[in-house]
Amino acid sequence: MRKGIHPGYGPVVFRDRAANHTFLTRSTMTSEKTIEWEDGHTYPVVDVEISNVSHPFYTGTARVLDTAGRVERFERRYGKRGGA
Repeated sequence: MRKGIHPGYGPVVFRDRAANHTFLTRSTMTSEKTIEWEDGHTYPVVDVEISNVSHPFYTGTARVLDTAGRVERFERRYGKRGGA
């Protein structure tokens, strides 16, 4: 790897505002805001709108849409398209 062209990679706290959940990981993201973590060290904190704790897919609250039969229903209502 060439030196001096890659961003710094270090510990960062991500905070999910929707679920009030925080987790410490490593990332190239940075922030001016900091937070004191459970281990007593201070880390940069990045606020995110959604994470695995608040995302509907992971929480099981996702709505399943019925997409089967839409073309057939359209063709029933308006007739089949004529061949070219």
